[in-house]
Amino acid sequence: MATLTIQLDEHLNRELSRLAKRRRRSKSDLAREMLRTGLVLKKFEDARRRIVPYAEKAGYVTDEDVFRDVS
Repeated sequence: MATLTIQLDEHLNRELSRLAKRRRRSKSDLAREMLRTGLVLKKFEDARRRIVPYAEKAGYVTDEDVFRDVS
């Protein structure tokens, strides 16, 4: 496992410490989980940004457009 060192401002450090205590987990464990979640969300946002122009060109602008063709 690789090691990453980051600096947290006092407020962020306190919030992370409080959450770790409430969840009975280490700050490192929580930070890894949040980083994983954040990376997945960023990948989704990137994919969506690339796909949207093609979807719009095909007439898919709203959720209802998709549901119309899927249902």
